[in-house]
Amino acid sequence: MQLHPAEKVVVITEKLIVKGVVEIIEAAGAKGYTIIAAGGKGSHAFRATSERAAVVDDFSDVKIEVVVNDKSMAEAIMTKITETYFTDYSGITYIEYIEVLRPSKF
Repeated sequence: MQLHPAEKVVVITEKLIVKGVVEIIEAAGAKGYTIIAAGGKGSHAFRATSERAAVVDDFSDVKIEVVVNDKSMAEAIMTKITETYFTDYSGITYIEYIEVLRPSKF
């Protein structure tokens, strides 16, 4: 088994802007992404998950993971999302350096 280096871009933000965030990810050339319900506490507020769901589902948080094998693509995704949304919406983004088994999938 041979593992290959890759980058995982993680975006944690409001569900309200997921459509726009996904459009940025796809426009950058990423082949896919995973969206997961998220909750926790940050500088803006506490956000519950299923234990105490938001009154309106659109006000809940999500975690979006995007695996790419091109660091410049990862940085471009992060920069565009940050510049487009994080002045008006809560969110963070970061890179995790990972290894994948099938690099052609990314």
